[in-house]
Amino acid sequence: MSIQLFSEILDILGALMIAFTVIRVHGHVLKEHRIDKDVLDSIRGEKRYAIVGIVFITISFILDVIAL
Repeated sequence: MSIQLFSEILDILGALMIAFTVIRVHGHVLKEHRIDKDVLDSIRGEKRYAIVGIVFITISFILDVIAL
């Protein structure tokens, strides 16, 4: 597997993980119609996925720079 292909895979996985996190949290807020402890717990749990997504996108960028 080439560095560029691996970089593209990490980039799309990172973007999808962040999008998934945002959609889930917003869906939970819409369902509850308020931000209470349950919603805050959900946000804290989904935060991990967003952080992993950001790490994937960052690694993807670094791999793209190396591949130049």
